[in-house]
Amino acid sequence: RHIALYYVPRVDVDMTLLAKTDHSTYCPFKGDASYYTIASGGEQAENATWSYESPFDEFAELGGWLGFYWDKLDHWFEEDEEVFIHARDPFVRCDILNSGRKVEIIAGGETIASTSRARFLFETGHQPRYYIPREDVAAETLMPSELRTGCPYKGTAHYHHIKAGGAVIEDAVWYYPEPLDEVARIGDYLCFYPEKVDAILVDGKKV
Repeated sequence: RHIALYYVPRVDVDMTLLAKTDHSTYCPFKGDASYYTIASGGEQAENATWSYESPFDEFAELGGWLGFYWDKLDHWFEEDEEVFIHARDPFVRCDILNSGRKVEIIAGGETIASTSRARFLFETGHQPRYYIPREDVAAETLMPSELRTGCPYKGTAHYHHIKAGGAVIEDAVWYYPEPLDEVARIGDYLCFYPEKVDAILVDGKKV
């Protein structure tokens, strides 16, 4: 799946900070792209921005606009809100539904979580996720992890290892201590990778 990209009008970019390079690429849909290195604040980001100066007719509207590599810049904002990982796709939704169905997590041959207060998260293009209140998970089975990952729609995820059945399952659980406003209802709820546990059961059926 392609991710969304921002293109910025050249007239809104301080071109004195950009230096054209010899690097170029070809896209069969848009044409030849020219590249620029950004010099700002005493640092350089090589080939961090590109432009289709003579795009194909189907993408003629990109002429005079610049694209930027996300990970070569320090921060990105939509209005006054910082955006993480990549631009948000306007066709992606995250719906959260409270559920009274019984959700159980089996790991290491043990039932380590059981709840009738889960929150089901449905994100466009992904399988449903089952978020469980922390107090409905056996605390002694959770071990802290240093892993952190980011999601442009939910925020920064923290992780736990699972200790069950005499084994440790690394980074099998994640949660968002400070989720983005749109998904605030999953704050500090725990979610489990189905491929890392024995089973996730919903009303007794494996999902």
